[in-house]
Amino acid sequence: MLTTIDYEYVRNTVRQVPDFPKPGILFLDITTATKDAKSMNMMIEFLYEKFKDEKVDYIAGIESRGFIFGAPLACKLGAGFIPIRKPNKLPADTIKETYSLEYGTDTIEMHTDAVKAGDRVVVIDDLLATGGTAVAACNLVKKAGADVVAAAFVIELDPLKGREKIEAKGVNVISMLNYDLD
Repeated sequence: MLTTIDYEYVRNTVRQVPDFPKPGILFLDITTATKDAKSMNMMIEFLYEKFKDEKVDYIAGIESRGFIFGAPLACKLGAGFIPIRKPNKLPADTIKETYSLEYGTDTIEMHTDAVKAGDRVVVIDDLLATGGTAVAACNLVKKAGADVVAAAFVIELDPLKGREKIEAKGVNVISMLNYDLD
């Protein structure tokens, strides 16, 4: 059991890849942090500490890196795990939410029977950028009748103002590491 979370240790395990996926973009690669057992444990422990005293019924992980953090967090909290996926990946009836991207739209789906009225859900992903996908995921959970306890992330890119979009929907935002991108 971890007693101390070393934020700088975790930050130092996140690889920074310049000019990916295109010139001028600094990509924060979480895979180097997840392959480091100490860092991975600290990330899960951070999230656990934020929600251990909340009544959480489900963790809803956004495809695909939200699954990495969502499933172990759900186990540790004694909650269920719900996958929020790209279209046509879930086998039963789904509800959909379409959201805007810089050049077009995208859609995510969740099973119609994933949650019910009164369920308390934490939406989770690895990184918060512009907030479009996270807002769509929160909308899906609410559309199905459940309450969104919070949207949680390991990394938040502050200049892209995703937090503001999520909080405007009445959802609390939790993030472990904040980046200015300077």
